[in-house]
Amino acid sequence: MLDACAELVDEVGYEGLTTTLLAERAEVAIGSVYQFFPDKRAIVQALTLRTMESYLQRLDERFSSDDLTHWWDGVDAAIDEYISMHRTVPGFRTLHFGDVVDLHLLDDQRDNNGVIAEQLARVLTERFGLAGVPDLRFHLEVAVEAADALIKLAFRRRTDGDERVLVEAKALIREYLHRQVNAPTEAVHQG
Repeated sequence: MLDACAELVDEVGYEGLTTTLLAERAEVAIGSVYQFFPDKRAIVQALTLRTMESYLQRLDERFSSDDLTHWWDGVDAAIDEYISMHRTVPGFRTLHFGDVVDLHLLDDQRDNNGVIAEQLARVLTERFGLAGVPDLRFHLEVAVEAADALIKLAFRRRTDGDERVLVEAKALIREYLHRQVNAPTEAVHQG
């Protein structure tokens, strides 16, 4: 049912999605849909959670490779995976991490991009030892919001993503985070 939901969201958007359409596409009785999901929001929430888990798994795979030697390689990998999912994962381009439906779809207390920033902070800290960076999660929230907006712009301009915008987005995020992450160590070396 989640695969059918992803296809339908790409075709008709979230607003056009109905449980009846989903049942028809998934070739199940409408009662089967309601057995697992009370409404279309719950279906999209399950799809979004699956997508986030896939994103984090893809990041874990990238981060476990020896190709990433600096924290900015990890940030680039996170952005590259996000772009790749826009291009290849059904439903992602429309739903992203659920912000189209509800800014708090992934977590009642934090907005969706805040959840992603927290996960990125965890992965970057584990892989690159960034635990000593003050306000890392805050800076990653700013970076995730900026990257998200610019990547959406790139995909509005071109269906496969405007490469110029994507290159600029990565440069902007990298420069911003470089100032935040390296500032504490540079201040120590200068003092």
